Amino acid sequence: MTTLLLVLNFFVTIALIGVILIQRSEGGGLGIGSSQGMGSFMTGRGTANLLTRSTSILAGVFMILCLLLAVLNRGASTHSGSDILAQPAPASSSQTTPAPAAPTSPQQVPATPAKQ
Repeated sequence: MTTLLLVLNFFVTIALIGVILIQRSEGGGLGIGSSQGMGSFMTGRGTANLLTRSTSILAGVFMILCLLLAVLNRGASTHSGSDILAQPAPASSSQTTPAPAAPTSPQQVPATPAKQ
């Protein structure tokens, strides 16, 4: 189910990006600068209304899909990997470094110079 929603969300995202990039920044839509627009198919105003309406519909579908994915994956996160933001465990003050072991045989005792 999640995979299907992710694929659908991907296609809606690509369509939304395409529809937004087709629009002109001054609000005209396709072909507002020419006298014929898109020929006899649509006027400049009709094209702008179509693109605005399709942008709002695609944006609504995108938000609904994102909310559905968030709700479906609410408890799916596991802590199996390393977390970059996790704080390291503080070092305990009771831990000390162990003292070196005392030599047991006389051969292991280092020779110390005698004081005079």
